[in-house]
Amino acid sequence: MADVDLVIRGGDVVDGTGAEPRRADVAIADGRIVAVEPDHDATGQREIDAEGRIVTPGFVDIHTHLDAQLAWDPLPTSSCWHGVTSAVLGNCGVTFAPVADGGADFLAEMMESVEDIPRRAILEGMPWDWRTYGEYLGWIDGIPKGINVGGMVGHCAVRLAAMGERGMDETPSSAADVAAMCELVDEALSAGALGFSTSRTLLHTVPDGRQVPGTFADENELLAFGDVLGKHGKGIFEAAARLGERDRDLTKTRAEMAWMGELSRRSGRPVSFGLVHSDRRPDLYRQVIELAKAQNDKGSVVRPQTTARGIGVLYNLANRTPWDRNPAWKELRKLDAAQRLVAIAEPDRRARLIAEGNEKMNMEPDQVFVLPEGDARYDCLPEHSLAAVAAARGVSPVEAFLDLATETGGRVNLNYPILNQSFDAVQEMLDDPMVTLGLADAGAHVGQIMDSSQPTYFLTHWVRDQQRWTLAEAVRRLTSDTADLFGIADRGRLVAGNHADVNVIDLENLRLPQPEFVNDLPNDAGRYIQKASGYDYTIVNGEVFMDHGEHAGSFPGTTLRS
Repeated sequence: MADVDLVIRGGDVVDGTGAEPRRADVAIADGRIVAVEPDHDATGQREIDAEGRIVTPGFVDIHTHLDAQLAWDPLPTSSCWHGVTSAVLGNCGVTFAPVADGGADFLAEMMESVEDIPRRAILEGMPWDWRTYGEYLGWIDGIPKGINVGGMVGHCAVRLAAMGERGMDETPSSAADVAAMCELVDEALSAGALGFSTSRTLLHTVPDGRQVPGTFADENELLAFGDVLGKHGKGIFEAAARLGERDRDLTKTRAEMAWMGELSRRSGRPVSFGLVHSDRRPDLYRQVIELAKAQNDKGSVVRPQTTARGIGVLYNLANRTPWDRNPAWKELRKLDAAQRLVAIAEPDRRARLIAEGNEKMNMEPDQVFVLPEGDARYDCLPEHSLAAVAAARGVSPVEAFLDLATETGGRVNLNYPILNQSFDAVQEMLDDPMVTLGLADAGAHVGQIMDSSQPTYFLTHWVRDQQRWTLAEAVRRLTSDTADLFGIADRGRLVAGNHADVNVIDLENLRLPQPEFVNDLPNDAGRYIQKASGYDYTIVNGEVFMDHGEHAGSFPGTTLRS
């Protein structure tokens, strides 16, 4: 009779603590790790030969918007293909609970406006049979889940539930309003929310153009939410912060960092916010890091999070292109992907597409890059710009795109980096141990970006190929660092007693193929997905969940509560 449920034999264990890899067996029983040691003498009901593989904790993705997708995609893709075993919902203040009677439509419209998740899919794919955040977590409990998911309660939903239409006002909330909102946050934390999130960036709007609720909340309101976290002694405060906007002297940015620091010190809880490089303000990220360090020197725990590569808008014949505002291109969008491929070969139509494309393109061709065939590259080398590719072919940029689309059967992707355009800046941010890895936005901006493949890119580009960080440090960044910051207990490390979330990875053959545009959302809506190869097994709570990139049939995920 087997001693344990599963033994992973003879792999190079990278345990998530930052310790160097060591050869060991990992024994698992009842969903927990029971031993990590060389030549373990237990026999498993199932045994996996991990010779020549690295064995890591499952990856913990702290910045997702999978809130709606879980209703129709319990795996969820694309996260499941990239070693993610735990994901945090409810970022940026946009959540589906709490919700007042009749409030579902507005929350769905807001999520569509902010995160590009189709409103109709949200309303039809979810039951909306909850009012409180605890009831929402009860729904999460009841749905099948391939991975573990937990969530923060969002400022937008809290404000609307407590204040109704007044929650959209730019005028400060009253003491009674703040008290009502804090009651909702208290309920959410009591039910197990991982924290509280807010959006303060002017980029986040509702369909009528107004900023999302809470954007202009004053410091008293924000600190009150921190006090609720402090009362519970748990939870994180996450913000889509307002940094650098119309603020050349950094006065507003300093004030933003000051209230985050004060909230952390006053509550004893960590604060995390998104930070990226931008060509528009190329030194801002560095200045913000210094401001965060100044707050931490006073006793705060304020941690920026950034990505492992540029954040870029994708263009593909099957979806959007840089020429879609032109009449002939608008006509092309009415066709499905297969019809478009046929249509661009029609001489008359092709001539119109080229003529209009030569006259008007929505960005400069030297700022948009062709993702070369084969493994996806995001380093935006000058020779991969659409302008350079077109020049090498002796044609205009629009002709180059049409030719490439024809040659690849429509698979070619263009990448237009809008944030983190400088890889030097990405390196500098990730060199700082204060900065954590996040902002992958799984489940969001589904027709625009595909960044949930971040763990695979981090391991292939930065660790294996560039050797920029050690494997031990990279795995720590993907596991225990993120788990600890968000209070996700007993995960992120391969140590006895922890939940058995494990990846078995063929690092030398880890590959990241091109993103694909597919129509697999409810109502045949489209999105980008991106797979990977080289993940032999992903194990969640002791069960094999993914087997060489394919779902193994189980849904072993659970709800993460603080």
